[in-house]
Amino acid sequence: MKTTLPISGKRTVRVMLLLGLLAAIALVGVAIWYFAVPKQVQTLSTAVVTQGDIEKTVLATGILKPALQVSVGAQVNGQLTKLYVKQGDRVVRGQLLAEIDPRLQQNELRKSEAALQSAQAQKQVTQATLRQYQQELNRQLKLDRDRAGVKSDLEKAQALFQTQVAQLKVNEAQIVQSEMALETAKANLDFTRIVAPIDGEVLGIVTKEGQTIVSSQTVPTILVLASLDTMTVHTRISETDILKVRVGQPLWFYVVADPKHRYDSVMGAIQEAPNDALLESNLSASTNQQPAAVYYNGIFTIANPERVLRTSMTAQVFIITEQAKNALRVPVAALGTQQEKDRYQVRVLEGDQPVSRWIRVGTNDGQFVEVKEGLKEGERVVLPQQSGGGVGHG
Repeated sequence: MKTTLPISGKRTVRVMLLLGLLAAIALVGVAIWYFAVPKQVQTLSTAVVTQGDIEKTVLATGILKPALQVSVGAQVNGQLTKLYVKQGDRVVRGQLLAEIDPRLQQNELRKSEAALQSAQAQKQVTQATLRQYQQELNRQLKLDRDRAGVKSDLEKAQALFQTQVAQLKVNEAQIVQSEMALETAKANLDFTRIVAPIDGEVLGIVTKEGQTIVSSQTVPTILVLASLDTMTVHTRISETDILKVRVGQPLWFYVVADPKHRYDSVMGAIQEAPNDALLESNLSASTNQQPAAVYYNGIFTIANPERVLRTSMTAQVFIITEQAKNALRVPVAALGTQQEKDRYQVRVLEGDQPVSRWIRVGTNDGQFVEVKEGLKEGERVVLPQQSGGGVGHG
């Protein structure tokens, strides 16, 4: 006999089946969410506590110049007849670089020699006359002692003798002047041969062969020599940073032509006043108008044995004002609440859970901060969450 459920029973079965189906769907959804969505630890952005160097720096721009640079000029007039070097040549001290037509200086030398000879001859004439006047004075003195002479003749003899003594001094002074003129003429003749004052390299030729040189007012430059074994870097330090910088601080720089090569040095000198203030005309102007920006010059040297560094190259200089070597460090972004000047709160992973911890910090370069206490190398600190979720660092 076939048994049929009442209508109310059928409805109950259907509801139970529907509830069971919904429960199964919910369980599947929970399982999918559990395995598809990362755990909290996986979504945290972290960084490892590491050891490294931290440098707090002041950035400045610099220009490279030779440590020793000389403009070789002419001290005499004449035509530049010969150049013995060209740009880029290396020269040694005393080497002949150029020659100026020496005829004007040779003529002046002969003139000075003749003037000296004339002065010496005049002295000889004066000495001979002086001896004659001396004899005459002696006779007049003898006659005067014997009361046989005339008083006026004695006075005349004395005057002639004294005048000739004075003339002898004039002749001796003229000889000294002639000797000085002769030495000057010899020097001017030597100046027609331009020699290297230093060991170095010819940076440039300013005056060409055949040009006439006139040195009456300014010393004309013939060529420029420089010693490139050592270069100086002239930096412009902003007034906002000048009190952080001092002589002896370590620094490093690179030239824009080769940013990958680092050069290390120390600050050698710091100018006490800006260049504008050192110019007298600008000093009076500065009382009425304050310049838009003030920069102080810092100067240091760098060895250049391979002559890679060249004149007027631009350098990006990093002056190290604070430094920590091989220190424990974490990213600055990991710092949380500040309690004191050097105490901050960070979140550290202990197992799978982030735990708050107070640490003491030191040098801060804007990217990393030195950890003096509160963390150990290898621990992981939590970084602030970024939009879209983050991944672990380090």
